[in-house]
Parts: sequence; structure tokens; C-alpha cells
Amino acid sequence: MTLVAGVDSSTQSCKVVIRDASSGELVRHGSSRHPDGTEIDPAHWDHALRQAIDEAGGLHDVAAVSVAGQQHGAVCLDENGRVVRPALLWNDTRSAHAAEQLVAEIGPDAWVDATGSVPVASFTVTKLRWIAEHEPSIADRIAAVCLPHDWLTWRLRGAAGLDELITDRSDASGTGYFDSVDNTYRRDLLVRALGHDVLLPRVLGPHEQADGNGIVFGPGAGDNAASAVGVGAGDDVVVSLGTSGTAFVRSYVPPRDTSGSVAGFADATGAFLPLVCTLNAARVLDAACVVLDVDHARLSALALSAPEGAGGLVMVPYLSGERTPNLPEATGSLLGMTNENMTPANIARAAVEGVLCGLADALDALVAHGATVNAVRLVGGAAASPAVRAIAPLVFGVPVLLPAPGEYVADGAARQAASVLTGSLPDWPVSVDAVAQPTAHSTSVRERYSEARTHWMGRHHR
Repeated sequence: MTLVAGVDSSTQSCKVVIRDASSGELVRHGSSRHPDGTEIDPAHWDHALRQAIDEAGGLHDVAAVSVAGQQHGAVCLDENGRVVRPALLWNDTRSAHAAEQLVAEIGPDAWVDATGSVPVASFTVTKLRWIAEHEPSIADRIAAVCLPHDWLTWRLRGAAGLDELITDRSDASGTGYFDSVDNTYRRDLLVRALGHDVLLPRVLGPHEQADGNGIVFGPGAGDNAASAVGVGAGDDVVVSLGTSGTAFVRSYVPPRDTSGSVAGFADATGAFLPLVCTLNAARVLDAACVVLDVDHARLSALALSAPEGAGGLVMVPYLSGERTPNLPEATGSLLGMTNENMTPANIARAAVEGVLCGLADALDALVAHGATVNAVRLVGGAAASPAVRAIAPLVFGVPVLLPAPGEYVADGAARQAASVLTGSLPDWPVSVDAVAQPTAHSTSVRERYSEARTHWMGRHHR
């Protein structure tokens, strides 16, 4: 039996799965938590990865490894390979003004032409501009910039030189200085942000390999691209409900959205991955649990006991700012409150509907740029909620496929690891628990949410 390992170094934790390269059968697995925060010393990721590998029984019998990870995080290294400051993560919005500056300097059309996307606060390029402006002495020390999965792969390989850093198209396409059509870095944009050129990881092809510590390494991937591979999405739309909410679909034509709603990322197979991201998903439900003093099981039961539309109560769930729409300093609101509808059940329902309505807007944005949404594959931690599973098809208006709960980012990385041994992705089965049909698709929830959001915008952006 040939074994392969897949790693998911996410915002919240590190997961490792070890699978049979031929059948995809799970042999063993491990996990370890990451500390909270939007600025993290990468040493925590390395420590968690080693713990997760140990819990999974080690890599001594593994033929190939691939590391997937959270996108955008800026890992800045000096000429000796030392980390010069904690990594600024995708959900650190302090670079919002830097993003506005960069867009204003050359215009959104030029950014889309160059990289496929209009940079927002989450993108690496904006983190570098923020460092250059606020920490110039640190910026001067930066000799190389890489992403979380690049740095972990480099560490796991035991590589010493900066010239041994590797990455893939999917993660590179989220930096804001990579052209995924020509597959080249736009160093002019990097220099515009940071003030000087630096070494960047070599970009490997989807099945290209590197060596290290006696193991073959795949190029890795950004978390969403790996998830698409892990869930066997093919050309289906995927909605992921993790710390952030994302909607994405494979495309063979790069999107061109100068509004910035649809990011023109690359996928892990050589194609493109138009993606819409919201900053508010599972953590909104976490917050609702705190407010109502219940666990997630009870929150779900409360939401399902409330009527569709939560009695007129609408949550605009911008609890962490927001990326789509681009409102990094926004706060959330609970609108339409009356004496009659202010019940725990309605609050729970409004939280679930608010998260899903934001992602339904994301689906609309994908459709506006050429995607077809006949069904949605729903994944991520919050997708295990019975309320989310029941309400999603009503809000999305299409059948929702519910894959069995799994570590789909790590699984996608493991499939990629298998592919670097054979030259093609293995056809591993993906179990689907159920297909939830929209029994009576009603537009009223979406309409009320749209009205509430418009009201919110009017109050906060006069």
C-alpha cells in the first residue's frame, strides 16, 4: 500500500490525513489547534503541524506529502530565512487603507488586467504596503515573501536556502502580484507595494514535485482550491462555511470583475477558480451561541423552530467587517426588531439566514460573471448544522448536496500528493450524505435581507 499525506493549515487549526494513494481510504489522521488572532508568529503553525503529524503516526511510511493552507497571509523572511515579523493573516483588516491606495494608484481595470483581481484588505500585496508605510525598518529587512503553505512546505522539506521556496498557482493568485494567465509574477506591483524587489517562491505546476527529507512533495494549494479537489467538485459550485464564507467554481476562462466582488484566482488543476469571499460565516453562529447562551445543537434547534424570515428579524452579519461587499470597518446589525419577534428562536434563525443570504449574494456575483448554478456542494464546519442544511436550499433556491463531514482541504492536498506520484488526480469516491431540495423556494428572505442591507448602508455610509 502506497500512502500519501495531505495537510490543511487553516486559520484555526492544522489537520493531517494519511490515505491510501490508490483507493483514498483513510489510514490515520491527526490535528492540533492554532492560536486565535489576525497576526500570528508562523512558529505556531510549524509547532501545530509537527504535533498533528505525530498524532497521525508520523510520515516514516508516506511516499508523498502536499500542504494546503489559508490564503494571503504574508510570511516575510530576511536574507537568512528568519521570520522578521508575525504574519499578517487574510482576516487582518488594518491594510484596508493600503488596499484603497493601491487600487487608486493604477485603477481597478489595470489590477484586473494584471492579476485577475482587484486587491482588498485580505490580499498579500496590501499587507506589504502596510508594512512599508508603518514599519519601514522591517520592510527594509525583507528578502523573501511567501504564503503560509509555502513556508510550511519549506520547513517540512528541511530546505535551507530561500531559493528552495515553492508554491502553486492557486495560492500565488491570491497575492495580488501574480498573473495566473501568463503564470508569472508581476514584480512591478510587488515593488509598488513594498518599495523593493524580493525573492518569491518558485511556482510549480499542478502535478510537479519537489524533494525533501526523503519524501516527495506536491506544490500545495490555497485552502479553497484544495477543498474543490477534496470534495470532487468538478464543475459544481462549492459553498464553504468556515471562519470565512466562500463560493467558488472551476472555470476555464479567467473572470474579469472590476468591481472586486469576484476574485480571479487560479485553481489546483490548471484552470481558474472565480471566488467570492465573505468574512462572516461560522463565527457569526458562534457569536449567536454566546448571546443566547446555548451550544450549536441548541442554536440549530431554535433556528428550525422559528418561521421562515424569523418573524421579520434580519441580521446583517458584518461582525468582522466585510470583504464582499468591501467594508473592512463595518459592524453588524439586527434590524426589524419588535416586541413580538425578539425571541431566542428568531434571533437564531436570523443569524443562520443572514450568513446564508450573504453567500447567496456571492452566488449571484458568480452567475453575473458566467457561472451556472444548478446545484451547490455545501462544505465547511458550519455545514454540519442541521439548521444550515435545512435553510440553505430555501435561500439558495437550488438543490444543495451535503457531502459527509470530512477534512476536504486536507483530502484535496492528499489527492494532489497522490497525483505527483502518478501524473493525474486519483478518482477517489466522495460520500454525499444527502441532497436537500428547495421544497418551496421563497424570495422573501432574500428580499428582506436586501432591504435591511440597503437600510444599513444608508445609515452607515451617508
